[in-house]
Amino acid sequence: MGSLSGTLYIGFTGNLHKRVFEHRFHQMEGFTSKYGAERLLYWASYDDVHMAIAREKQLKGWSRAKKVALIESRNPHWLDLAKEWYPWMESGGDGRDASTAENRPLDDSPPLSMTETKVRS
Repeated sequence: MGSLSGTLYIGFTGNLHKRVFEHRFHQMEGFTSKYGAERLLYWASYDDVHMAIAREKQLKGWSRAKKVALIESRNPHWLDLAKEWYPWMESGGDGRDASTAENRPLDDSPPLSMTETKVRS
């Protein structure tokens, strides 16, 4: 996650959509809320939780320059990769206000998942 000012945050989750929502709409107090890190700039998926945690720890140990290079290798323009995930939410100037209930989707489709199953040969 990143802020417009360039602050970076690295985290691990089992539900990327839910976690990005929490960061974006400041559902919890903490680092990302304090520094406005609400844009998804990079993500990776692992089918083994231990590998995911090890990767998180590895990335947190990297220099800022190395983290920036990783982001730019997949997202050179630093686009918000989750920009269109919550179309029923509208920004109230600071990105914290929800849209009215009548603007929310009416379907009962299941939530999207960002996890992918990797096939091993």
